[in-house]
Amino acid sequence: MSAHTPKALYRDEGIVLRTQKLGEADRIVTVLTRRTGKVRAVAKGVRRTKSKFGARLEPFTHVDLQLYTGRNLDIVSQVESIRSYGQEIVADYPSYTAGTAVLETADRLTAEEKEPSLRMFLLVVGALRTLGERTHQPGLVLDAFLLRAMSVAGWEPALGECARCGEAGPHRHFSVPAGGTVCPACRPTGSAMPSPVTLELMEALLTGDWARADASQGINRRESSGLVAAMLQWHLERGLRSLPLVDRSEPNARPLVVPAAAPLIVGAGA
Repeated sequence: MSAHTPKALYRDEGIVLRTQKLGEADRIVTVLTRRTGKVRAVAKGVRRTKSKFGARLEPFTHVDLQLYTGRNLDIVSQVESIRSYGQEIVADYPSYTAGTAVLETADRLTAEEKEPSLRMFLLVVGALRTLGERTHQPGLVLDAFLLRAMSVAGWEPALGECARCGEAGPHRHFSVPAGGTVCPACRPTGSAMPSPVTLELMEALLTGDWARADASQGINRRESSGLVAAMLQWHLERGLRSLPLVDRSEPNARPLVVPAAAPLIVGAGA
């Protein structure tokens, strides 16, 4: 594109994944959009107190954007908030830590910029909405997201058949490098032997069987989350910074009731 070619203007909606400072007053925002894919763009002047749209360009926010195509980074010219999940998510620490891992995973799994991934976009929106509404345990929501995100990336774990030969299961052994459960003939050295109930929980999370997932026990949740994290780290070749920080404490295993003494939560979804 020559220096005299007018910059293209385009519009899209997206979820803000992360932000970083640029210069004295600007910010680079990374947004996973519905149609364009992952976009890194400059939001000029948003760190000034008089900025009209600085608060709209924060992580966990679903926005409608108008952008100009730039040589290296695009430029945000307009932004409207569709829905901010930040207040609801940040008000609950387990939800916040799970939500942070959702955003980092989406960023890492969409390495190519402007490579459309509608399924990933919809997964992120669904995960943030569920975390904000607190209808399921944050750790379960995160693991369901991670399993489905790996599926979108082409790394869906084999849970009902052998990952190597395809022989129908159930199989007792699980190999992260092989990609899931393995039959006795294909089982590599060092394979794990998770509880069959844990594998059923992973299947429930992958397929959206929330009745079965919500009824799961802590020991199976911990074993499941360990396997999910190990698979994700294997495929990404290095771990997520946010994953070890996820609060998976079990008090939230009781029915989730919003306490009257939590002003940041009450009415946040209105």
